[in-house]
Amino acid sequence: MAKFDVKQEVTDKFSLRGRVFKKLRDDILSGKYEEHEELKEVAIGEELGVSRTPVREAFRQLELEGLIQIIPNKGAYVTGITEKDVRDIYMIRSLLEGLCARWATEHITKEQMEEMEENVYLAKFHADKGHWEQLAELDNRFHDIMYEACNSKMLEHQLKDFHQYVLRVRKKTLNNAKRGSKSNEEHEKIMEAIRDGNAELAEKLANEHISNAYANMVQNGLYEAYQK
Repeated sequence: MAKFDVKQEVTDKFSLRGRVFKKLRDDILSGKYEEHEELKEVAIGEELGVSRTPVREAFRQLELEGLIQIIPNKGAYVTGITEKDVRDIYMIRSLLEGLCARWATEHITKEQMEEMEENVYLAKFHADKGHWEQLAELDNRFHDIMYEACNSKMLEHQLKDFHQYVLRVRKKTLNNAKRGSKSNEEHEKIMEAIRDGNAELAEKLANEHISNAYANMVQNGLYEAYQK
C-alpha cells in the first residue's frame, strides 16, 4: 500500500497528525469503514507508514467530530454519520449557505465571478450530455467558489467540512438526471443574483437550494444508499 512521504513532516507532528486525521476521516465518510467497526492503531499506522502517536492523536480529533467513539480499555469504534446527522447538516447548511451567498454578493472578485459563470455554463453542457461525474465535480466547485468569495475563513471552513460530510450522498443525488439538471438551474439563479448584487435574493435562493437537495434525497430514498 502507498505510504505517506513523511520526510518533510518529521519535525511537525501536528501536520502529520492532520494528514492522518484527514485520511481517516475521508475513509470513514467514503464508507471504507463500516459503522461499529474497530479501528486498530497498529494496523492503521502500518498502512500509512507512521507511528502509533499521530494515529492516536487523529483518533482524538475524530472523536471530537463524532465520527468514532473511544471506549477505554477496548478500542476505537466507527460511529459514522447517522440519518439524523445528515438531516441536521442539511438544515444547518441551508442557513449558512444563505449567509455565504449574501456575503459573496458583497465580496466576490471579478475573477471569481467569471469562474462561477463558466462553472454554470459547463455544468449545463455536461447535464445535457448525461456526464454525471463531471457534473458532480462542477457542483462541488460551484460551492467552493461561493465559499471562497464570502471573505470569511471561519464560514468557509465550516461549510467545507459540512460539504465533505455529505459528499457521498450528494454524488448519488446528482446521478439523478432530474435533480442534476435542477441543481444547476438553481446554481444559475444564485449566480445571477450574486452578479446583480442582490444579496437578499442570493441568500434566499441559496437557502432554498440546500433545502431542495435534502428534500430530493428523502423523496428518492437516497439516504439508504448513503449507508451502503
